[in-house]
Formats: sequence, C-alpha cells, structure tokens
Amino acid sequence: MTLRIEKTSEGEKTVFRVSGRIGSEHLEELKAEIEGWGTGTVLDMEHVTLVDVEGVRFLSDCERRGIELAHCSPYIREWIARERQS
Repeated sequence: MTLRIEKTSEGEKTVFRVSGRIGSEHLEELKAEIEGWGTGTVLDMEHVTLVDVEGVRFLSDCERRGIELAHCSPYIREWIARERQS
C-alpha cells in the first residue's frame, strides 16, 4: 500500500491528511511535505492503516516539534508512548 498526502488549510492551521501506510519507505516523502511546518500543523491520520517502528518514531518527533496528530488510532498513540519511555 502506498502513502497519500493531501494538504489543506483550515483557518490558521495547515492540515496534512495522510492515508495508507506510514513506513520507513515513505518517510522521506512525508518529511519533505511537512518540512518547515511546526506549530499550527496537523497530521490528520484518520485514514492511516498501518505504521512501522520508524513511522512511530517519526510521529513522536512530530509531536515534540508541535505538530498535532489528529484522529490518531489508540494503538499508534500507545506505541508512541512506549517509544518515548524506552
């Protein structure tokens, strides 16, 4: 499965709607899309079907940089929390 990214603006927020799989093979593409964005940036993950460990680390780093993870599934949220503890 591939990764699809749509960028939209909602008021003062820039929303990147991500669909598909966030895996190590897709991270460069995703990083390039959101490069330079920080506070006010949202990754809408409603249609993310799967992530791998590199994807989880990337998402954790996004949150540390002030990027909001919207509609993040509970299993991904828990995995991010575990990665931060290790």
